[in-house]
Amino acid sequence: MRGEILRLYKSVHTWTGIVTGMLLFVCFYAGALTVFAEPLSLWASPPTGGSISTDNADRLIEKTLAVRPEAAKDFTLRLATANEPARLTWRKSRSDDVVWSATLGADGELRIERSNAFGVGAFVDMIHRTAGLPLDRETGTTVMGVVSAVYAVALVSGLILVLPSLAKDFLALRLTANLKRMWLDAHNLVGVASFPFHLVIALTAVVFGLHEPIYDALDHVVYDGRLPTIMRATGPFGGAKRDEQKAPMKPVAELVAAVASVSPQFSPISLHYRDADTRGAFVRVVGEDQRFLSRGGGFAVVRGATGELVNVDYLPEKQSGWTAAVSPFFALHFGSYGGEPVRWAYFFLGLAGAFLFYSGNLLWIESRRRTARRHGEQVVQTTASRLMAAASIGVCSGCVCALSFAIVSTKWLYGHVDDLEAWRHGIYHAVFLGALAFAFLRGAARAGVELAYLAAVGALSLPLTSAIALAAPGLGPWAAADSISACVDIVALCAALCFAALARVTARRAELGPTDSVWSTRRQEPAPGAPIPVSSSRCAVAVGAGEGDDIHG
Repeated sequence: MRGEILRLYKSVHTWTGIVTGMLLFVCFYAGALTVFAEPLSLWASPPTGGSISTDNADRLIEKTLAVRPEAAKDFTLRLATANEPARLTWRKSRSDDVVWSATLGADGELRIERSNAFGVGAFVDMIHRTAGLPLDRETGTTVMGVVSAVYAVALVSGLILVLPSLAKDFLALRLTANLKRMWLDAHNLVGVASFPFHLVIALTAVVFGLHEPIYDALDHVVYDGRLPTIMRATGPFGGAKRDEQKAPMKPVAELVAAVASVSPQFSPISLHYRDADTRGAFVRVVGEDQRFLSRGGGFAVVRGATGELVNVDYLPEKQSGWTAAVSPFFALHFGSYGGEPVRWAYFFLGLAGAFLFYSGNLLWIESRRRTARRHGEQVVQTTASRLMAAASIGVCSGCVCALSFAIVSTKWLYGHVDDLEAWRHGIYHAVFLGALAFAFLRGAARAGVELAYLAAVGALSLPLTSAIALAAPGLGPWAAADSISACVDIVALCAALCFAALARVTARRAELGPTDSVWSTRRQEPAPGAPIPVSSSRCAVAVGAGEGDDIHG
């Protein structure tokens, strides 16, 4: 391949990676945690002490609607599992951010509360979708759709860049004194090995983030303004007419049995009721079928008053050819197939993706150093290199620390504040912005060590909170009461050890590494008679120059 073509692709890969890298680090790190959103939510949920029997679901619906009749218009019943009782959730309106939930206690009494304590999984998913940008969910997702398109360009240009040396350098990880070579080998190894995963994530993220602009464009160009009507007619509730005449609902067991009659291996997870206690009530029975790749499982629509099946086109077993072809593509983004092995694989692939963007920034910084040395000058880092190093440390470490402290705050603030969700977001952004400001004030070398230790403290705070809850139950937090929550504590403890080890390695590099590096905490002393330090931009600088020295070389 011609040299000028490779240089063109290198420029495209470098700058697209630099522009999107830090946002994508946040998305991938939070995305890795999102894979285990349910265990995180369970860890953060206070013990209910209620019954776990599915048979109580009908009694739960009856009692809830008796005291909260406004919920009948639109509510979701999450069926009981081995770890959680049946739970009913609703909002007063679609624009209301507050989610209410109802459960039955061990004494059979109805318990209604704001469901903030159960929003940890949704909170992490929000950070994953919007990169933590202080925007509403829709705007943030659209922004990340554009970023994902640029990310796809970076992926393709990066693959083309390594193709000429792929056979020789693939699987090569040279652990030598040349740190730039080691980072480049690691970057290429992770990038090439996980290329299919990244390509699927990038393309599906573009569709998720930009589906509204895409639909608007299709409506204007192709459907002449008729797309909303067509989508309503062909949707799962297409052709359904409202009938507000009062009618009792069929028991939950009958509604589930109706779906099982057409898809016996479909496992229901939740039932979404619309216009309950009327003849026009519809229930969307949502679940999964492990035999098929699908986007978040599937669902069937049933008449609530009669148990009649209305639509089974969205069941994995009954989906159309087009849906069957598209669903696996989306399942590959969510990792919603293959059980626990695939979830753990997606967890580590997500972390590897975060490493890919972080290492890309390091390579950009190290490349600036190499350019200066080739001219035989004493190296003084450019302002751009120092700012990029500080920003990379601040954003990446800030995201890691902020997520840990935001998650653990759920247990400490529960019952003490009214809007726990707002507090959780506030803590995330306060820690994130604080870490970013700290990195710029302290410099990348010192901040890299200190923020890595802070990340270790943040991860350690999860098992530490559980330990404190066991030792002093009166303080407020509750201990892990099940094996899944205990596993969350164990994984967090392992992460804390990894962050502590990273801090030690970073500190050693800062103390013993080259003094001309942005990662060094040692002051660079010019040798007697040495030429005036010159930056990589070939402009003389005053830093380190003695009195009377000519700095205008």
